[in-house]
Amino acid sequence: MSVRLDPTIFLKAAVCWLFAALSLMAEPLDRSIIEAYVAPPMVLGERINDEGVWQLLNSGGAEAGFVFETEPMAPLPGFSGAAINMLVILDLEGRFLDVKLLSHNEPIFVSGLGEAPFHKFFEQYRGHSISESLVVGTPYGAGSDGSALVYLDGVTKATASIRIAHESVLAATLKVAREKMSGVSTGPPAYPDMDLREDLDWADLIEQGLVTHKVVLNSEIDAEFAGTLWEDDDPEAAADPDGVYLDLWIVDIGPPAIARAVLSDSSLQELQGFMAISTSDEPILVVETARHGLTTKEFIRNTSPDLISAAQGGFPIALRDADIYIELADDVPAELQDGAALILRTDRRLGFDPTAPWTLQIKALREHGVFQPEIGSASLVVDHVTDARFFKRPDVVKPVPPWVSALRNRMGDLIVLGVFLSGLLVLLGTNLNRLAGHRHFTPIRLGILAFVTGFIGWWGQGQLSIVTPLGVIRTLLEGGSFSFLLYDPFSLMIWAVSIVGFVLWGRGLFCGWLCPFGALQEFAHHIARLLRIPQIDVPDRLDDQLKWIKYIVLFALIAIMFTVPARLDKAIEVEPFKTAITTFFLREWYYVAYAAGLLLLSMVVFKGFCRYVCPLGAVMAIGGLIRTRKWIDRRAECGSPCQLCRVKCAYGAIKKTGEIQYSECFECLDCVTIHDDPKQCVPLILAARRDHRLRKVAAE
Repeated sequence: MSVRLDPTIFLKAAVCWLFAALSLMAEPLDRSIIEAYVAPPMVLGERINDEGVWQLLNSGGAEAGFVFETEPMAPLPGFSGAAINMLVILDLEGRFLDVKLLSHNEPIFVSGLGEAPFHKFFEQYRGHSISESLVVGTPYGAGSDGSALVYLDGVTKATASIRIAHESVLAATLKVAREKMSGVSTGPPAYPDMDLREDLDWADLIEQGLVTHKVVLNSEIDAEFAGTLWEDDDPEAAADPDGVYLDLWIVDIGPPAIARAVLSDSSLQELQGFMAISTSDEPILVVETARHGLTTKEFIRNTSPDLISAAQGGFPIALRDADIYIELADDVPAELQDGAALILRTDRRLGFDPTAPWTLQIKALREHGVFQPEIGSASLVVDHVTDARFFKRPDVVKPVPPWVSALRNRMGDLIVLGVFLSGLLVLLGTNLNRLAGHRHFTPIRLGILAFVTGFIGWWGQGQLSIVTPLGVIRTLLEGGSFSFLLYDPFSLMIWAVSIVGFVLWGRGLFCGWLCPFGALQEFAHHIARLLRIPQIDVPDRLDDQLKWIKYIVLFALIAIMFTVPARLDKAIEVEPFKTAITTFFLREWYYVAYAAGLLLLSMVVFKGFCRYVCPLGAVMAIGGLIRTRKWIDRRAECGSPCQLCRVKCAYGAIKKTGEIQYSECFECLDCVTIHDDPKQCVPLILAARRDHRLRKVAAE
């Protein structure tokens, strides 16, 4: 006795099991795991809250920043439904010291493109500040130095996952900044106002405090070394205690009004040329007129000065020689004209704010001993700040929501896709029978499937996957956000049309007309026919049993998602879509062999994967339960006595009674063609013969 199972039993069981499952919230990682990501000389400090935020300590044990995971604070779901978890190491000024990928289940990276591009993407955060408007999108790597936006290179074919990861990093980082770093400005850095016109001279700069002057006497430097090994190693200082050891002048010459008051015309022109190229650099003039000097004899131009360093807010500022010829303006005192001068540059994008106080440190060196002398040093500190009126601070550019950016980036593709889908809906909705009866129906259908494979699949990356339904289920049960769906508007449009198709035709619209891998299988079948490869006719009873496999696979994937989610990425490989469509067969050999094997199978068993194994097909079949009409016409004679449509149906979607089994119908329209063709439909042929006989009798 054969037992026929109702597919709704599986559906009800799956739903009950899902709602009974308890999903655990993401717990912060243990200290031992986090420590491995903190590079010396930095060390991990104490945990400071329950959301996985830790102190970052420098080698001296002082607080230097924060270390935290993104998932506990910003669990934005990825396309697998699980959050992408990153580790962020942030300094106290809001600069990214490092961002590392901890865990994810994004299918495209797990076994499609591989994880290397994902890891490489996060390297781009290093050195950037939360004050910058960081965005991901095209043009990749674009944006001039003067742009208020900073573009991060995306990853081809993985834009949606990259956007989700980027938003997670920013959301978690800004939360830490607001709660733990109240002194950090989240606005863009100030830059010189090139349009400000002020007629200034050297005297004006001195009067307005725009020049910092620091004098250190020999007696003061002796005091710095007092009690050390080097206290008697400067005979000149001991002989002339009132003599000047350091006579330092500091001027920020980024603002043109200040630069014009300090430099000669030729030096000013060279500086302007430099700033036209290096628009994010702030040039700082330092002049020393006493015996200390600014560099050692080992100093090399265009490198960092070996005796000078700077800091702002307790953190170092990177200084580098700008290698600009220096000639001072005529009214600058002669003592400065003859002094040692350097124009140093620092990058404002790394957090330097010229309108906030900062500190210049000059090292004073002494040598003790003749052979291999020991070197001692003391730091001479000078504070400097430039009036904010010489600078502008751009308005904070708020990046558009990621879904808006995704729409803009793919607008051309979306327009083409929208036109195609609209045309397909009209064609199938209003002219379906006429289309099926067209003498060139097969070439028309194959042309549409070729477009689906080439444009929707390989070009547009619009191959729908079981990943999305699983992500929706998980998000629904965990109460998360469905915004991850908006990151891929191309696929979302196909999903929307497919859902509309559930109401009008059942699963057939997607499975029969919009699935790129399904189209590949159909092409493989036609190639097999041209090559006269024998077909395997699966017996009806076995065919009915095999069709349940896809529901079992779907239920198994749902179970894995909630019990061992780390294995889900591998389990989803039951779909060959990433191999055949997303990566165009450029993967490990065993994935390619699997996908190619399914295409070879379809040459002898028509679309065997779609009919028997595809978990997405199971979802589509379940979705098709909301179908509101029987769109395939039937006659009383269908099934008894006529069996032609059932015999011709390659999907086995027609029962012996002639009734259409819509949960298995792929909308190939073969039966519609037969139904409307007076030369194929047996009832029509018999009716025509009967009419012919009646007319003949009437004529006699």
